[in-house]
Amino acid sequence: MKAIVIEEHGGLDKLLIKDVPAPEVKEGEVLVKVYACGINHLDTWMRRGIEGKAFPLPLIPGSDVSGVVENDGGHGGLKGREVVLSPGFSCGACETCLAGEDVLCRGYGILGESKNGGLAEYIAVNRRHLIKKNPRLSFEEAASIPLTFLTAYHMLVTRGNIRKGETVLVHAGASGVSSAAIQIAKLCGAVVITTAGSREKAEFAMSLGADHAIFYRDEDFATRVKEINNGKMVDMVLDHVGGETFVRSLGIIKPGGRIVFCGTTTGRKVEIDLRRVFFRNISILGSTMGNFNELVKVFELFDKGLLKPTVTKVLPVREVREAHRMMADREVIGKIVLRVDRGWQ
Repeated sequence: MKAIVIEEHGGLDKLLIKDVPAPEVKEGEVLVKVYACGINHLDTWMRRGIEGKAFPLPLIPGSDVSGVVENDGGHGGLKGREVVLSPGFSCGACETCLAGEDVLCRGYGILGESKNGGLAEYIAVNRRHLIKKNPRLSFEEAASIPLTFLTAYHMLVTRGNIRKGETVLVHAGASGVSSAAIQIAKLCGAVVITTAGSREKAEFAMSLGADHAIFYRDEDFATRVKEINNGKMVDMVLDHVGGETFVRSLGIIKPGGRIVFCGTTTGRKVEIDLRRVFFRNISILGSTMGNFNELVKVFELFDKGLLKPTVTKVLPVREVREAHRMMADREVIGKIVLRVDRGWQ
């Protein structure tokens, strides 16, 4: 089969189209013919390499996968079913997995990061990771949902314990995770302030339900938040930007509030005055992905029409380098999805 393969870390030229053996279907697994695969910052980090993090190269990237079951391994007539894959996987047998907290499993990993992902003609996964695709969703739309919406749901609902009437600042509102977070926060009854780097991105965030948008390139977001919020601070900040925003974000969280973060796209090291945290009872909450039950809840919200996909760009799989370039240059609004079942040549 054809696949995108990363054999060594580096630039865009490390994204190779290669012929590789099709995956074997092991006990408990099914074989899925991939139709579409979403692109995330995780893909670019894996391609470039991260200090102190070992990736099992060579590796097929791609965490957000939709497709059709080609071989169900004899598991109850799944052949031909349109499915979406859970991007996270775990052992399924340890105490945390049995308690439904698979994200805390010591064996937890992510497709396209810890094992081969979806930028290939076929992928073999445990049948536990299948979610039936709603026929109202296209394959591209379905492949835009799992990682970002699961991450946002886990941050806001599970970790952040968001409550109706609270005010939430969502950084980088046009990004994948934040465009999901805006919708989920509004669904929970929050007032949402977001930051954006252009008018186009601000309009996109507002179209998803954000109440206010701040142009962070032209104005200090911390000052504008207080102006927008009648001099008050916010209850929660949702951040995956890191270095450029983290310290200033702490300064606009009201006593007893919290900052929930899942990434560090602009830097992983910050220097903070800890007194600003404990004197004001601020909670700093790290968050990674989420568990399978949360993902099921996310898709139930899509089934009810309460959330909508944020696909703004679909490219053929052969243009994977262009997708990575757009991510690196911050040209992305919403989600980029690669069409995998065609477009290799």
